Formats: sequence, C-alpha cells, structure tokens
Amino acid sequence: MKNNLRVQRAIKNITQAELADLIQVSRQTINTIESGKYVPSTVLALKMAKVFGVNVEEIFDLEEGD
Repeated sequence: MKNNLRVQRAIKNITQAELADLIQVSRQTINTIESGKYVPSTVLALKMAKVFGVNVEEIFDLEEGD
C-alpha cells in the first residue's frame, strides 16, 4: 500500500510529532507509515483522514498485488 501522508502533512504544515499527538500515536508510528513499513488500522486511517479533511483514499492507495 502506498500513501501520500508526507504530502498531506506538508499541505497542512504539520510535523510528524504534531500529527501523532492529534491521533494519539507515537511519532515513530507516523514515520513507519510514511515509509511504507507499516499499514495502519482502519480506525487510524480514518483518524488521519479526519485531521486532513479528506477521504481515506486520498491518503492511501492499494498497489498492484496488494
């Protein structure tokens, strides 16, 4: 699964730590999601979408074979 979390953060001008605080996870969790090492739960993905005011599909996208 690919994501554009870094782009969404840049648009809102928030750091990994600020996003982590808003959705109650660690900054390391945000880092591992951005790098594609971790796929967030549905609840976590929905929280992120709410912070950015977008649909989940605007942040996360299935790649071929996912």
